[in-house]
Amino acid sequence: MTALSPAARHVASLIGGALGHIAAIIIGFVLMVVGLGLGVTMIMLPVGLVVGMLGFVMFVGGFFAHIDART
Repeated sequence: MTALSPAARHVASLIGGALGHIAAIIIGFVLMVVGLGLGVTMIMLPVGLVVGMLGFVMFVGGFFAHIDART
């Protein structure tokens, strides 16, 4: 088994961290759109508000959250 160089480990950790942020941004955007769609009907408005706000929090968190991985 080959060991990765420190530079390769650093690049891999950067890519892994970026993928988590990108996934949070995409999922948050999808939840905001679904919440908007649910909010159009008056019966599903409370559920749409909750789903939309959860999507907004995930979307903004994907941009600004810093996850400190300590090993």
